[in-house]
Amino acid sequence: MSSTATVATTPEGIPVIILKEGSSRTYGKEAVRLNIAAVKAVEEALKSTYGPRGMDKMLVDSLGDITITNDGATILDKMDLQHPAAKLLVQIAKGQDEETADGTKTAVILAGELVKKAEDLLYKDIHPTIIISGYKKAEEVALKTIQEMAQPVSINDTDLLKKVAMTSLSSKSVAGAREYLADIVVKAVTQVSELRGDKWYVDLDNIQIVKKAGGGINDTQLVYGIIVDKEVVHPGMPKRIENAKIALLDASLEAEKPELDAEIRINDPSQMQKFLEEEDNLLKEKVDKIAATGANVVICQKGIDEVAQSYLAKKGILAVRRAKKSDLEKLARATGGRVVSNIDELSPQDLGYAALVEERKVGEDKMVFVEGAKNPKAISILIRGGLERVVDETERALRDALGTVADVIKDGRAVAGGGAIEIEIAKALRKYAPQVGGKEQLAIEAYASALESLVMILIENAGFDPIDLLMKLRSAHENENNKWVGVDLYTGQPVDMWQKGVIDPALVKMNAIKAATEAVTLILRIDDLVAAGKKSTSSGSESKSGESKPSEED
Repeated sequence: MSSTATVATTPEGIPVIILKEGSSRTYGKEAVRLNIAAVKAVEEALKSTYGPRGMDKMLVDSLGDITITNDGATILDKMDLQHPAAKLLVQIAKGQDEETADGTKTAVILAGELVKKAEDLLYKDIHPTIIISGYKKAEEVALKTIQEMAQPVSINDTDLLKKVAMTSLSSKSVAGAREYLADIVVKAVTQVSELRGDKWYVDLDNIQIVKKAGGGINDTQLVYGIIVDKEVVHPGMPKRIENAKIALLDASLEAEKPELDAEIRINDPSQMQKFLEEEDNLLKEKVDKIAATGANVVICQKGIDEVAQSYLAKKGILAVRRAKKSDLEKLARATGGRVVSNIDELSPQDLGYAALVEERKVGEDKMVFVEGAKNPKAISILIRGGLERVVDETERALRDALGTVADVIKDGRAVAGGGAIEIEIAKALRKYAPQVGGKEQLAIEAYASALESLVMILIENAGFDPIDLLMKLRSAHENENNKWVGVDLYTGQPVDMWQKGVIDPALVKMNAIKAATEAVTLILRIDDLVAAGKKSTSSGSESKSGESKPSEED
């Protein structure tokens, strides 16, 4: 029941103020019902984007900026949801995106389906605590099933890694170029992977993504080095240097100004000339020190004075100024150089190496490409596309694919997609449920049905009959040799998804199940919702006399 609970009374009839005026309180079954309704509404909005045959969403913000995407985390972030239970789903999506980079829609839709099944059980007067207990037991069985079924994957198995990337890209709008992009993704991730002990470690921050509208998606390229989105500072400098020795400077090539105000008294014009010459000499000394180390490329995080630019040009040194700190760090990893903060300390050992440093025009802008390092541990992907929206969506798709390949390399396990693993988990749960017995058995069976609902949504979005295909899949999975049988969403037939090359990281599936179960547990535990009165933001909300306008709840 819902009410604006502001006061209560003692047995003697004395009123006691509990909540501030304007606050609202919803409690009991009504609170549970409203939370469930909010979660279901978010799931309904996301359902149609699920799977390789899913649709896209167009989202327009308050400034009129348009985003066209089917990326779950992006959709929920841009929707600017207000209901507190709906906001929990946004947090699930963000958590899933940060942890595994993919599977955001799986986590949110599974949470929605679990809530729907829980609602049916609540109508049968099964207490939320019993449903939660059953869901937790079902989660354990689901995770155990994935661990038992997952196939080992090696970093050297590039064909399998490419299939993982293609599976991730197949549900995006760039699916037409998925083979070409998957090849770039696998090469990029394997290049930056590091073996630490007996485990592989992948830091995706070492893959720089540069976007530039123009050309087509197939013009996207992998650069074994770094792209600096700046141009060469002086027209007299070379625009191309082979066998580059690169000085990475976190110091300015400018005349240093004193920290405190200083006054210089000049009595003679010749003194003024000497003063200016001394400033030039200081800059010349700095340039000479850089040249003495053998450097023929300078990439500076700070400014380069015009006088220093001309000295560098005379020495035949290519220079770039005001590079990002993150780019400088990536260049250090890519070229093997060291970022130096004091030019006096620069030595030949600090220089990085690249086979080629060249200024190129990309679209309307000039960029400096640093490529061909011996064993770069930081690399770049230059994304091209005819439209800015296409470039943005390609970036989102590539980040997801990079994340899934990184997950497989780090975890070393993969499972088949196309609903195969969900049907197998549901089968395991239905065998397990009678062993538990009681009302918890109903909750475990509901969990199995929720997982099967994921498969039904996939089939619905492809335009096939979900009930007919679900029965065929259940029948096929009765045979233990058919554990990887899922639905081909282009032909509408059950096929072996491992043979078909539809492969997902085990880590993505496991994390989605954990996140969805935790969110549903949290929502089902809530039986009281107290909302503070909203502050009025309109300019006329307060009169000159200091009287405030009453809020709607008053």
